[in-house]
Amino acid sequence: VQLVESGGGEVQPGGSLRLSCVASGFTFSMFYMNWFRQAPGKERELVTRIASSGASTNYADSVKGRFTVSRANAKNTVYLQMNSLKPEDTAVYYCHTYIRGRNFWGQGTQVTVSS
Repeated sequence: VQLVESGGGEVQPGGSLRLSCVASGFTFSMFYMNWFRQAPGKERELVTRIASSGASTNYADSVKGRFTVSRANAKNTVYLQMNSLKPEDTAVYYCHTYIRGRNFWGQGTQVTVSS
């Protein structure tokens, strides 16, 4: 299993970024996909999750209405569109899935929101 994130960077408050996570090594269309984030000095937290079909999504209260998760099963890719970014969104963002009792993580991509 391999998860590779991209799309992070530095953006001003109010700006937008789109993260991507390309998956390989498993049947992508069969599994939930999750985005976590970890800010300096804080625990890793779940940001959003999307069902295998994409029909169901859940969001942390802190990002509801600003972030949108989606997936393209034909491309083995999950996306995180982040709008109206705030300084408190600064973190390393990780793609994650859980398969047969094991957690799999990407390497993470840094998102920095600063003026």
